[in-house]
Amino acid sequence: MKLEELNPQGIWKNFYSLTQIPRPSGKKEAIGRFLFEYGKSLGLETVQDEIGNVIIRKPAYPGYENHPGVILQGHMDMVPQKNSDVDFDFEKDPVRAYIDGEWVTAEGTTLGADNGIGVATAMAILADTTVVHPPLEAFFTVDEETGMYGAFDLKGGVLHGTTLLNLDSEQEGELYVGCAGGVDANISFEYFLQPAEAGDTALRVILKGLKGGHSGCDINLQRANANKLLFRFLKEAVAEYEARLAWVEGGSLRNSIPREAQAVISVPKDGVEDLKQLVMDYEDLFIREFDGVEDNIQLFAEETAAPAGLMPEEIQDSLIHAVTACPDGVSRMIPEMPDVVETSNNLAMINTIADDSDGKRMRIEICCLTRSSVESRKEELQEMIESVFALAGAKVEFSGSYPGWKPNLNSRILGIMQQTYKEEFGEDARIITIHAGLECGIIGRNYPGMDMISFGPTIKHPHSPDEKVNIQTVQKFYRLLLATLRKL
Repeated sequence: MKLEELNPQGIWKNFYSLTQIPRPSGKKEAIGRFLFEYGKSLGLETVQDEIGNVIIRKPAYPGYENHPGVILQGHMDMVPQKNSDVDFDFEKDPVRAYIDGEWVTAEGTTLGADNGIGVATAMAILADTTVVHPPLEAFFTVDEETGMYGAFDLKGGVLHGTTLLNLDSEQEGELYVGCAGGVDANISFEYFLQPAEAGDTALRVILKGLKGGHSGCDINLQRANANKLLFRFLKEAVAEYEARLAWVEGGSLRNSIPREAQAVISVPKDGVEDLKQLVMDYEDLFIREFDGVEDNIQLFAEETAAPAGLMPEEIQDSLIHAVTACPDGVSRMIPEMPDVVETSNNLAMINTIADDSDGKRMRIEICCLTRSSVESRKEELQEMIESVFALAGAKVEFSGSYPGWKPNLNSRILGIMQQTYKEEFGEDARIITIHAGLECGIIGRNYPGMDMISFGPTIKHPHSPDEKVNIQTVQKFYRLLLATLRKL
């Protein structure tokens, strides 16, 4: 069976179309044009704002014109993650999606169900003239995954509805009424390369095979962070085996737990075999420590060409100590909801960058994403990160701070959807606060009093090449949405 033949066909045909349009964060032109032309092709009022957000307005079903308007909201972009052995260009290639039993997934890359399923669902509602609903707006934002820029730049007064249904959650049967806020940490060390040690051997140390995942939704799963593990190895290699660090890189996106990292080091020729043994020892150690959590940790070293130069020892040591000390993972759970993360940090990316044409002036860039549903706790963890790297002599800046979404358990839409879920499926929906950034918090800041809720089908392993969406839950998700629109 082809993807577009699945039910509900209106959703899956649209989702297939979305997989054919490269739409990583930052590349919004093609997907924005596609959605704009889609709205126009239906004869609906369609506008695109200065940043690229698209709004499509559909009049109410006959007889429901005087009911308060409803907004269906999702984001256009997807997270571009792939396995290192997969040949794929997210800016050019269509996602190779396929049906795998009860799931839809992709060949070695992220699928884009986050948030392609939500967008495809709103498109299906717009096209279906039989759906009973009040006045509708489909609001599609740009660049949610890298900073929620579309929501941030939304002007007041643009949206007309009073109830917002965010279609960007990832567990069927759960109604989300709150989320964490976040802030980006941008850290840098600057230095000039020093000459490589004569007679030393260069080794490339590679860590791969980790699961990674969403730095909000999956942070509680205790998965390994490739950057933290690699630097744990580097600390002993430098301290005990006279290794010198030439360059290092790890992670690729701020909101993804890093799955891979690598470094080039220089070691005395007579210590090469000992260093290779240390690599094997650490691989065994990591496998034991993460037994039951990670199932494919690989750490290995291979000889490589001599590097152009080395980090100065004081920069190398400061970097290693700071990364080793940097908070990572869950910091605190919500006391009233002990299964929900309150505060966390993701040590997401480390990169070595040449600052000039001759490659002598260098910069190490480190990026973190700190999340919390309590603003003061977010600020506390932010200060801890700043202190660690400031003591190491790094430059530390923070940007992109966004608010959390405070739960309102007396929300009208929450009451309606609780009742609707019970009527449709004979069981209670779970009421959830999520430790991830949803655009609801930012939209709510610009539209005070907006009644909001978030829900969706079951999507596993978002932000990783293992991403997949459950077919049956897409059907339940759509059924719940249609019933909710009738109630509204």
